[in-house]
Amino acid sequence: MEYRALGGTGLSVSVLSLGGLFVSVAGGPFDRAREAVHHAQARGVNYIDTAPMYLDSEDVLGRILADSTEPVILSTKLGSRPQPFNPRDPAALLESFETSCKLLGRDQIDILMIHEPDRPRQFDWWEAMDDARGPVMDVIDRLKGEGRIRFAGLGGTTAYDMARLIRTGRFDVVLTAFNTSLLWREAWHEVIPAAAEQGMGIVAGSPLQQGALARVWREEVETATWLSKPRREQFRKLYALVDEVGIPLPELSLRFLLSEPRISTILMGARSVAEVDDNVDAMAKGPLPADLLARLDEIAAMVPFRPHDEPFALPFGRAYTGTPAAGPV
Repeated sequence: MEYRALGGTGLSVSVLSLGGLFVSVAGGPFDRAREAVHHAQARGVNYIDTAPMYLDSEDVLGRILADSTEPVILSTKLGSRPQPFNPRDPAALLESFETSCKLLGRDQIDILMIHEPDRPRQFDWWEAMDDARGPVMDVIDRLKGEGRIRFAGLGGTTAYDMARLIRTGRFDVVLTAFNTSLLWREAWHEVIPAAAEQGMGIVAGSPLQQGALARVWREEVETATWLSKPRREQFRKLYALVDEVGIPLPELSLRFLLSEPRISTILMGARSVAEVDDNVDAMAKGPLPADLLARLDEIAAMVPFRPHDEPFALPFGRAYTGTPAAGPV
């Protein structure tokens, strides 16, 4: 396992890390989750990310990590708890943090992120976004001062508003998702450069684009009514390249992100020992060669920006409700 600096935090994180969304009731039985987490640690994974929004993930992880002797860097988030959630209520935010600590079995959290700080219609955190002014920052500053958290972070899904918060210089880590993958690359315009300029650690979430890059969806690419013509053509080109080079699409997607040196770690959504092995083995093959990266750049350039009516998470393999809502990151 390769390890990289998490920005200027002084922490060294495995380039492949574990996302907590599926270390929950969404991922299957507890015993399978425990086996997957312990196996990931045995294979060198030392960073795990979770959140109150991820169903019972904090509780499940707390029970699993209680049995582990391996060191782990842990991040969780503020957002959605307690209900009804008021993002400008300091007492409620402190209550949520204490609940996270209790569930995770920790007195101190390594990284506390603000969840969806860039979507005010989801969580209205800010009195002024451009200088990150709001009660949540008072809470984070207090917890830092008390030594209850080590570092502050952002976990969001937009390509441009996130950069406004990054440039305030008040955060140590950013988790960016849905715009940071093989075909969806808008984070490279502002989020990644801004974070690198600030010396922040960069966590890439949803590397398989919530399933769109998890396998070849050849039949659905041809028949899906919600897929735009440019995106359809792009997938055809991508699948032709996958056939030509003989690299499975999930491996290609992970190794593409591994090839970006500014990214500190890439979250996997593994639900089993087998999925952990697939991901770790793929990453062990290293970054992609320059000529293949160039060909992927050409394919990505076919749809440089998300079509305005494209579903936020392409619903391959599941029913499409017509609601282009963001998933949790």
